[in-house]
Amino acid sequence: MKLILGSASSSRRAMLGAAGVHPDIVPASVDEHTIKEALRSAGATPRDIADQLAETKAVHVSGSHPDALVIGSDSVVMLASGAMLDKPTSLAQAREHLEEMSGTLITLISAAVVAEGGQTAWRHCDVAKLHVRPLSPAFLDHYLDAEWPAISHCVGCFRIETIGIQLFDRIEGDYFTILGMPLIPLLGYLRLRRVIP
Repeated sequence: MKLILGSASSSRRAMLGAAGVHPDIVPASVDEHTIKEALRSAGATPRDIADQLAETKAVHVSGSHPDALVIGSDSVVMLASGAMLDKPTSLAQAREHLEEMSGTLITLISAAVVAEGGQTAWRHCDVAKLHVRPLSPAFLDHYLDAEWPAISHCVGCFRIETIGIQLFDRIEGDYFTILGMPLIPLLGYLRLRRVIP
């Protein structure tokens, strides 16, 4: 069966590729911001928001590719205060986000949904806890010089696979979840469906 990743995320594509899975790439053209705001207004939890965004992407692409399995995925980052972070829209906002995260515990929730024939066939959410060390102004200058604008596509303003690892004192959770997708459960489902050996 044909497999599609309904995302333009380079990290999700890379982690699948490293695992020997090479889906077609068909980015889902959905208005994530509007969906997220509507869900927030309705009182949805961060976990529900990650799950719904992943499902919306998978189902949207699946509607145009009914004979394929379509993977949708999304991640959200929640501050210790309970506030959710969005992707930064400017260098100044990235710095503000990092200052808010400094010296705190953040929660990252990643969801994956597989759709088939325009319907949800499988879903999984996973949670990681990341302890952000105190971040000095000098470190933030260095970090943003190295990572902007690449982190403009990253909720939480970091790529764990690069210098972003230096933001943290301790991490509790699965590495792939932090990269943006609960990969191991997804691979299990793909084996069950005989998409991969």
